[in-house]
This record gives sequence, C-alpha cells and structure tokens, in this order.
Amino acid sequence: MARKAVMMFKDSYALEFINTEEIGERESQDVDERVVEQKIIQNIKNFIITFGKDFSFIGNQYHLEVYGVEFFPNLLFFNRELNSLVVVELKMGDFKPSYLGQLTTYLQILDDHVRKPHENPSIGIVLCKSANKKFVEYVIQKYTSPMGVATYKTSDDMPEDLRKTLPNIEDLKRVINDD
Repeated sequence: MARKAVMMFKDSYALEFINTEEIGERESQDVDERVVEQKIIQNIKNFIITFGKDFSFIGNQYHLEVYGVEFFPNLLFFNRELNSLVVVELKMGDFKPSYLGQLTTYLQILDDHVRKPHENPSIGIVLCKSANKKFVEYVIQKYTSPMGVATYKTSDDMPEDLRKTLPNIEDLKRVINDD
C-alpha cells in the first residue's frame, strides 16, 4: 500500500499560478515558504487539479500537538481513492534529509491522533524547489512511512526566451477585463 500511495504522486509539479514577481518587492530568492503556501491557498482548486484527482483540502498550518509540542504542517489534504490523509510540506530550496525527519514526525502524529480507524496510514510529500532524485531515493529507503519528495516549478523558472514570447500577467488582465 505504501509504495502504491507514493507512486501515485508525480516527481515534479508545475505551479504556474505562483508568480514570485507578482508577490511584491522582494527578490524571488527571498520569497519564503509562507508566501508560496498563501499563493497555493488562494489557488487551491488549481493546486488540487495539478496534484491529482480525489483530493479534498483539509487545511493549512494544520495544528498538531503531542506532549505539549506543537507543529504546523503547511498543507493537509485527504485523498478519497487512497483513503488517506496527505500532508504536504513546502520547502523553498534544495532537498535536505532533515525534511524527512520533520515529515515522519507529522505522519506519526497524524496517524496517532487525527486519522480515523477506517483510514489508511497518512502519506507525506516534501515539495521542494529542487532535489537530486538519486540522492532522495538513497536517503528515503530506510524510512517506513509512505512518503515522497517532489519538486515544483513556477512561472519564474520558465526559460527566458519562452517567457518573452508569452504575454505578462498585466496584459492578460487587461485582455480579460476588456471583454
């Protein structure tokens, strides 16, 4: 079941609705996880369609607590086909092995305190900007919880020549508002 659950997810997701240039005055490398999270929340339907079918959004910054220690995973979903909670932890940079420890903690708490008796074990996904797939496979092999690592690309990651040929956000807004 764990292998099937993780295999259901893609290795990479195109999150074109996240345009870090539009977020504000900060440089794109300064944009933090919360900003990306808020953009996903604002575009939750697009995110779910990108992520796959049968997902229901449970919440963001979902409060978990065990032994007086609080945790707030970025995004929590339920997948009807898998009959499992799916926690998504967003990371802005390269994959780090410590992210799996954080995710394992979330999965343990979800399974012990949130999951219903008829549901399958929770699934975890680290969604980071980049990851060395071979390194991830090497590091993840000793973990027993169903989890995976995927990467994402935003419109800022598009090749410059392609970005130049497409209309910018403001042009598209004008076209839509003129109709």
